[in-house]
Amino acid sequence: MVTENDLDKLRSLQDIIYEKIGLEKSIQEIPKLLGTQEELLNRLKKTFIEINAEYEKIKAEEIDYKNRLFEAESTREKAEKNIANISTQREYEALDKERKDAIEREQLYRKELQQKERSISELDKKIKQQTSLIESQEKDIEDRRKKIENEINDKQKQIDGLKKKENKLTENLDTEVVFKFERIIKNKMGVGIVAIKGNVCMGCHMILPVQFANEVRIGEDFIFCPYCSRILFYEESAEGEEDFFNTEDTGALSDLDEEEEEYEDDDEEEEIINIDSEE
Repeated sequence: MVTENDLDKLRSLQDIIYEKIGLEKSIQEIPKLLGTQEELLNRLKKTFIEINAEYEKIKAEEIDYKNRLFEAESTREKAEKNIANISTQREYEALDKERKDAIEREQLYRKELQQKERSISELDKKIKQQTSLIESQEKDIEDRRKKIENEINDKQKQIDGLKKKENKLTENLDTEVVFKFERIIKNKMGVGIVAIKGNVCMGCHMILPVQFANEVRIGEDFIFCPYCSRILFYEESAEGEEDFFNTEDTGALSDLDEEEEEYEDDDEEEEIINIDSEE
């Protein structure tokens, strides 16, 4: 027999379960906030790697141009020394051409080196900026992670406290009823037990068979609404029982299937009549 005390337990249990579900959902959502910051950190690190790779590439090119410049300078100096020792016009022209070519290469390499040095300087600044941003973001994430851990621990303690209250309330309740009840609360926005007035469910406002409503009123066992699945309890209506009962379209729940079969039979008969008419 379902007593008023059992219904009070379910009402209290409803509030506890709904609060517990909210806390559990909150715990699941909390790490997502950290995910945004971690995604930003990953982008910063990716950019840093790209900039650093470009920096190393240009640095290698700079070294190569320095070697080329050294070779060009050496060639020019050697040609200038040898010019003093030549004896023919032909030798002079060859060495002079070699000297001039070396000078042109020197100018070209110096120009390239200046560009590389400017690029290296700019990239070096970017690397330092990215390093600073990454360090700052890592610190923010670490601070946020600690706060999240503390927040989760606090919420978990609240959940543990609620579970103790839940266990105390459900000591003498059927475990299957409690399981269904918790699932209903999850799916029905925290409402798992509602009144039935007359023969109308106050949860989904569906009209139930009078016999079904009477079973709820007698209260021999927990009864679930066949439409919204909530646990039902009987509540006297202010209008009076006879005025409040809605007898339109009511009957046994099994009548719903019978009505559907009748509609199908009517449709088949109507289809046969239409075919005969066409012939």
